[in-house]
Amino acid sequence: MFAIIRLCLGTISRLFRSRRTLLLENLALRQQLVVFKRRCPRPRLGSLEKLFWLTARRIWSEWKNSLIIVTPETVVSLHRAGFRLYWRLISRVRVRSGRKQVPKEVRELIFKMMLENPTWGAPRIHGELLMLGFDVSERSISRWMRRAPRNPEPARRWLAFLRNHREAIAAMDFFTMPTITFGALYCFFVIGHDRRKILHFNVTKHPTSMWIVQQLRQAFPFEQAPRFLIFDRDAKYGLEVPLAYGMKVTAIQTSYHSPWQNGVAERWVESCRRDLLDHVIPLNERHLKRLLSEYVRYYHEDRTHLGLAKQAPAGRARSIASGHVMSHARLGGLHHRYERTAA
Repeated sequence: MFAIIRLCLGTISRLFRSRRTLLLENLALRQQLVVFKRRCPRPRLGSLEKLFWLTARRIWSEWKNSLIIVTPETVVSLHRAGFRLYWRLISRVRVRSGRKQVPKEVRELIFKMMLENPTWGAPRIHGELLMLGFDVSERSISRWMRRAPRNPEPARRWLAFLRNHREAIAAMDFFTMPTITFGALYCFFVIGHDRRKILHFNVTKHPTSMWIVQQLRQAFPFEQAPRFLIFDRDAKYGLEVPLAYGMKVTAIQTSYHSPWQNGVAERWVESCRRDLLDHVIPLNERHLKRLLSEYVRYYHEDRTHLGLAKQAPAGRARSIASGHVMSHARLGGLHHRYERTAA
């Protein structure tokens, strides 16, 4: 601060001096600056000095001719740094522009109206909000309707509906397995939705529609066919499979490229691959059928299932003994079953 005051006083006093005196004084000062620059090649400027040169650059067109300590590039870089700082400060305190945010009260009302009136759209909700004195655009309402939390009640109703009808539902599907000779075997299975039991399975090299019909007859003998049978639109089923049981079974084919519509069967294929098939190379049809037979036995009696409340499809009693825990190998040691021995 004192340096600025001294600079101002010196400038005022030099207004009354002669031109010859000023020239000699400038020459002496320049000679001293040259000596000072040799002693300190890169002197550092303080904040006030930087401000002085920034001001001089704006009001004095010949400011470059008097620079000795700093270069013109340094002054330009300081000016640009000040420019960035200036606009950064302005952007922080600038008043927020754009549309006002929808109040929380209005958002909660939108979600409540959607929950209580499932058939209402954005225009109907917008009209109700206008009647309540809320000035909100219809577009904002439609945008917040897309962000509304999902109502779990419809999903619960569908879950209860499926649980009450799953005894009458079965599904079938195919999956392929490469052999050691680079051939392909087709694995066919039928699974019940009730306890996720495998009702029938078989392996073949050449699946045909008549072969599938024969497998269905073996899976549902003595008029034990379910009311609904779900399967995809594989060309192997042909026209014979949907008509195999006539009016006794309602054949339900899934949509194109929609495996999730046959989720129970697809989930079993995933479990079978992860638990067994990803760890073996079948030699032939007989070998693969034996492996699948062992896996189905393990799947029914030992493997717990999330969809069955951590129970096995065939039922598994909880151990009441208090002895040591014994492990029993399953599927050649890929999996184990654990039981307590009697003390």
